[in-house]
Amino acid sequence: MLHRFQTSWFSNIRADVLAGITTVLALIPDSLAFAFIAGVNPMISIYSTICILVLISFFGGRPGMVSSTAGSMSVLMTALVARHGVEYLFAATILTGIIQFAMGALKMGRWMSFVPHSVVTGFINSLAILLFISQLRYFDGQSWPMYAMVGATLAIIYLFPKLTKAIPSPLVAVSAMTLVVFVGQMGLGTVGDIATIEPMLPFLHIPSIPFTWETLWILLPTAFSLAVVGYSETLLTQTIIDEMTEEKTSKDKEMRGQGIANTVTGFFGGMAGCALVAESAINVKVGGRGRLSTLVAALSLLVLVFVLKDVLNAIPIAALVGVMLMVCIEVFDWSYLRDIRRKPFAHTFIMVVTVGIVVVTHDLAIGVIVGVLLSVLLYAYRSATKLDIRDEWDGQERVYRIRGQLFFVSSDKLMDRIDFNDEAQSVCLDLTDSHVWDHSAAKTLDKIVVRLESKGKKVRVLRPEADSAAKTA
Repeated sequence: MLHRFQTSWFSNIRADVLAGITTVLALIPDSLAFAFIAGVNPMISIYSTICILVLISFFGGRPGMVSSTAGSMSVLMTALVARHGVEYLFAATILTGIIQFAMGALKMGRWMSFVPHSVVTGFINSLAILLFISQLRYFDGQSWPMYAMVGATLAIIYLFPKLTKAIPSPLVAVSAMTLVVFVGQMGLGTVGDIATIEPMLPFLHIPSIPFTWETLWILLPTAFSLAVVGYSETLLTQTIIDEMTEEKTSKDKEMRGQGIANTVTGFFGGMAGCALVAESAINVKVGGRGRLSTLVAALSLLVLVFVLKDVLNAIPIAALVGVMLMVCIEVFDWSYLRDIRRKPFAHTFIMVVTVGIVVVTHDLAIGVIVGVLLSVLLYAYRSATKLDIRDEWDGQERVYRIRGQLFFVSSDKLMDRIDFNDEAQSVCLDLTDSHVWDHSAAKTLDKIVVRLESKGKKVRVLRPEADSAAKTA
C-alpha cells in the first residue's frame, strides 16, 4: 500500500510538477469559455476547476488525468441557470456527484467495454475538430500580429524540444510570448480582456433552494444528464490515456472520485465537471504521470488567480490559441488517416458518422451514443448473416443443424428455412452448436414446433448442455 502511494505521488516529481504548470495554460481559456456557455461568473468555473482537480488528485482512479469544468456539461447547465438561477446549478452539481458516485459503487465502469474502437477514434477526432473550430473565433477582426504570434508559439512548441526537453515547450512558448507582448506593447488581446479575474475564496455553502419534491424534479433531469455525459467523457478519456501510458486503471474508482469531486464542488458554490481529453493529453505528453501533476495544476491555477493575477491577465490570447492548436494536432489520430485504406469499411463508416454528428451537434455524448448504436446494429447484422442452417435426411427423420446466434434478427431466417410441408414425419431441430439469446428467438422456436406438430410431425429439439441444465433448473 505504501509503495503504491509513493509510486502514484512521488515517482515522477520533476516531470509531474512541470506538466501540471503547463496544463494550466490550456485550462485557463477553456475554464473561462465554459463559464460563458453556462451563463455564470467566470470565477465560478475557475474555482470549480481548482476544487475538482484537488479532489480528483486524491480520489480519482486514473493518475495524471485532468478533470475540470467541461464544455459538454456546460451546455446542459444553460437552461437551468437561465430559468432558476445559479443556486439551482450548485444543487444540481451536488446531485450529479451523488449519481456519479453511485455509478462507481455499482461498478458501471465495465459498460465502457461496449464502446468499440471506431467510436473511440471518432470521439478523439471530433474533439480535435471542435477544439480547432472553437479557436477560430479569436482570429475575428485580428491583424497580422495575431497570426504571427500564433505561428511563433507553435514554432517554439515544436522546435524547442530539439534543444532540450528539460522544460515543457508549451510553457516556454507562452512565457516567451507574454514577455514579448509586455515589452513590445503590441496591443494584442489578453486573458484580462475576455474575463474579469477577481480573487475571492469560495466558502462552504448550502444551496439556497426550497428542499421540496418539486425542486428535486426540477434538478433531476439536468443532474442525470450531467452525470451521464460526465460518465461518458470521463471514461472515454480514461480509455485513451490508459492506451497512451500502457496502463490499466480502475474506471469504477474514477467514477467514485468524480462523484466525490462534483459533490464537494457543489457545496462550495461550483459547477460540475469531468475529465478533459485535450488537457489530459497535454499533461501526459509533457511527462505528467502521477497524481502530483493534477494537484500542481490546481495549485498553479490558485497561485495565478491570487498571487499572480496581473501575470494571468497579461497572458496573450494568441499564445493560448497556439497551445490549443498544438493540442488539436496532437489529439487528432493522424495514423488512422494514413492507414484508412487498410481499415474495414464499416469501421471507417462508424468513425466518420460519429465525427459528423459531434461536429454538427457540438455534443460528444450524442455522437458516441449513435456510434455505439450503429456498431450494435452492424454486429447484429453480421451475426444474423453468419447463421448456418443445414438440413439432412436419413430416410426417417429430417434434421436441421443450426450453427450460430439465434436472436430477433436471425430467428426469421430459421423460420424461412423450415419446410413445413416436407414428407418427413419426424423433424429434429439440432441447436447444440447454437445459442438462443432473446425472447423473440425463443418464441420463433415455439412457433416452429407448434406449426410442425400441427402438420402431424413428431418434433425433437436438441439444446446445448448449458441451456438444457438451465431449463431443467
